[in-house]
Amino acid sequence: MTVHGFSSSGNCHKVRLLLEQLGRDYRWIEVDSSKGETRTTGFLAKNPNGRVPVIELDDGRILAESNAILCWLAEGTPYLPGDAWQRAQALAWMFFEQYSHEPYIAVARFIRGWTPPDSPRRAAELPRCLERGHAALAVMERHLAGHAWFTGHDYGVADIALFAYTGVASEGGFDLGGYPAIRDWLAQVRATPGFVAMPAPEAGVAARFARID
Repeated sequence: MTVHGFSSSGNCHKVRLLLEQLGRDYRWIEVDSSKGETRTTGFLAKNPNGRVPVIELDDGRILAESNAILCWLAEGTPYLPGDAWQRAQALAWMFFEQYSHEPYIAVARFIRGWTPPDSPRRAAELPRCLERGHAALAVMERHLAGHAWFTGHDYGVADIALFAYTGVASEGGFDLGGYPAIRDWLAQVRATPGFVAMPAPEAGVAARFARID
């Protein structure tokens, strides 16, 4: 299996984390979307949507969209519930992650790390991203006040999906100090067998994260 991904992307790290925890063999090809590498003719032939991650099997089959990849990889494993109701609950949280969480927490991180300090996006988009991102974190906090995981009774794909960008939310300007249940859950995810952290971004990006807006 070949994974085309950008190591600093939470959506790509989801796939890497599950593959590592499953003990699967794979080859990683770095595709830096911040430098336009997902817009080349060769990459667009694999995913016309021009986004990573993409997995490519030896028989030529290709699958895009991080949460679809998670579900396919986890099929038949403890990471995806066998019970239909629990599976639907996990999928509901994965849809939440893509529609109510990632568009704000991940985008805030992108604006702060990958756009110039004087970028118009900082004034135009960042305040709304912070507001809506905190709204998503509040939903997660309420759930975690009464549940250990998002996938059901055990850790699995929905936790991986939500962990990816929540784990680096501070890089988007989110203070998790007011979310004790989320902080405990993050610690639990990091303690799961086979866990791997997201690689640090390149030095210039890391330096921008370190600055206070």
